[in-house]
Order: sequence, then C-alpha cells, then structure tokens
Amino acid sequence: MSQERIANLLTFLQQQELDAVLITSPKHVYYLTGFYSDPHERFMGLVIPAVGEPTLIVPALDRDAAMNASIVKQIVTHTDVQNPFDILKQALPGGVKKLGLEKGHMTVERFEALSAVVAASQYVDVDRPLREMRMIKTADEIARIKHAIRLIEGAIRETVKKVQPGVMEKEIVAELEYQMKRLGAEGPSFSTMVLSGENSALPHGHPGSRQIRQGELLLFDAGVEADGYVSDITRTFAVGEVNDKLRDIYETVLAANKAAIAAVRPGVSFGHLDKTARDLITEKGYGPYFMHRLGHGLGMDVHEYPSIHGENKDELRPGMVFTIEPGVYVPGVAGVRIEDNVLVTEDGVEVLTSFPKELTVIG
Repeated sequence: MSQERIANLLTFLQQQELDAVLITSPKHVYYLTGFYSDPHERFMGLVIPAVGEPTLIVPALDRDAAMNASIVKQIVTHTDVQNPFDILKQALPGGVKKLGLEKGHMTVERFEALSAVVAASQYVDVDRPLREMRMIKTADEIARIKHAIRLIEGAIRETVKKVQPGVMEKEIVAELEYQMKRLGAEGPSFSTMVLSGENSALPHGHPGSRQIRQGELLLFDAGVEADGYVSDITRTFAVGEVNDKLRDIYETVLAANKAAIAAVRPGVSFGHLDKTARDLITEKGYGPYFMHRLGHGLGMDVHEYPSIHGENKDELRPGMVFTIEPGVYVPGVAGVRIEDNVLVTEDGVEVLTSFPKELTVIG
C-alpha cells in the first residue's frame, strides 16, 4: 500500500509540475513508508522527487529502525551536531523551483531554515492529495481501527466495574488508562475525559478531584492508539437511579445518535447527517444545548477529515470512517454525549462500536 500511496502522490506532483515533495509529518511519513518515529525536536522528512528514488531523512539514532521498517531504502541520517537542512538540500533535486510541503505541519522556524538552503520560488500545499488518500480506508486500515475500538471498549467495560460513589474523576481516568495498556494499547489517543454531575455539561471538561455521587450522570470520552490507528468513543452512564429530566436528556441524545446513523449511506451529504440529529434535538427543546458538530473523521488521527457539520456539502463515500456524537449539555445540570464510530459501506453503514448505548446504571 505504501508504494501505491507514493505513486498517487507522484501523480499529484506531476499534475502540479512540482520538482519534489517534502513530507515532514511523522504520521504521513509512516503512511507513505511504513516507518514511524516521533523525532521530537529533531528533523525527519521524506523527499519524493519528480524523477528518481525517494529519500528518507532521519536522526542518526533512528537509522536501524528506519532500515528495518521503511519501504524507502534510500535512507540518510543526521547527528545532533549537523544541520539537517544541509542534508535535505543534498537529497532534493538540484535547482528546485516548485516544492510541495505540508503547510499545516511546517512551522515558521522550519520553513525559514528550509527556504534558506532551498530557495524555491513556489511552495505548494500537499494536504489535498494526502487527505483524499486517507479519507478512504483500506481493509487493513479498517481492521486496525476495529482493533483499537475493541481495546477501548474492553477498557471501559473493566473500568465501570470499579466505579462507585466517592471515587474521584481522575481516579477513574487512571484506572481507564491502566486498562488500556493492560489490554494492549499503546496509550490513549487523546486526553481521557471522565466527567461527573454538572461537570459532564462541559463538552471539553477536565477530570479533577470531584467525587462522583448517587443520582447523577457520568460521562466517559476515551480512545486508544494501537498499530498506528485510533478509536474514539463516548458513553454516558447513570450512577444509581437518576431523575426523569436526566433520563429525558439521555433518551433525546440516543434518538439523535440512532437517527443520524440510520441516515448514513453513500451519496448523502455530511450536512444532512448533522441536520438529522440537530433537528431531532431541537424538536425536543434542547437545540441551544447542542453546540458542536456531529462528528469527525477517524483513522491515524483522532480528528481528521471529514468534519461533519451542517455546512459541509461533501458526500459520503464507501470506505469513510467517522464519528457520530450528538450531545446535550445543560449548564449546572448535566451533559450527555453518545459517540459511535461508523464505516460507510457500498449500500449503507457498519457501526464499528458495539458497547451498549441504552442508559446503564452503574455504581
């Protein structure tokens, strides 16, 4: 697959009449070569020239790992005392005039160092072809996402057994992240959220020392990274019996979640999915309390294209994987979010998440 992806990028390179493309995002280096490393402050880059073989530039300490994992066999290294941009200049074709870059990843500092040695007259963003490739998942990518989903669902299943009144939010986070790694994940795919009571009304709240109590809601928003791909699931539980108001909020969000999923099929717009969920929540009187988009793409990153909001007129295509996560957040009362990961199939949808969605009483 990496060879095919490089070939697709070469097609874009030729269409745009670029002399070369420089890939610097670690995940895109992995996507195109099979080698992953977080270089931290050190430089790492993949040079794909219009003519000739690609070159992978890595810190010297990553040489052996790159040699073992990368499909690109032309690998050059730099030490901590060398200027990596001098080495980059040697890897690029002579007289580069048009260079493709990941503009969203390139910092100003890096760009200034790059342009000082390359001096191209034009820099072209390569986000579009990379986004197009990543948007449609292969069978292998779908299998990896499913694996990441099974891991986070297993971690949640084990963690809720230990929830009881008096336990702090951050203690539940610690248990959940322990279970992630115990089950085989590399770690969380984003900052794990466990929010209770009125804190659950904060869509991006921060777990703290608040102790959970009987008669309130408890929201888990968590995912893992495993084998280069991620999961992202939200479930909201009842700690003991909850009042009718909280149940009404929950049932409203659940109905919106199910309605949006039922609308997934090729050719439907992302905006239609958002509208389907939002209209239902609005009809129930909670419209002002649903203040974020319906969902987002999922793959190597926990947030990638598509962005599922009311203004996105792009159409669903088979192979897309994204979240559907309507929510209602009533300040000072509680919040409910129910998030699933779904795959667009040739004739509809496959829901990849399987953790129960009916309101479950724990603790």
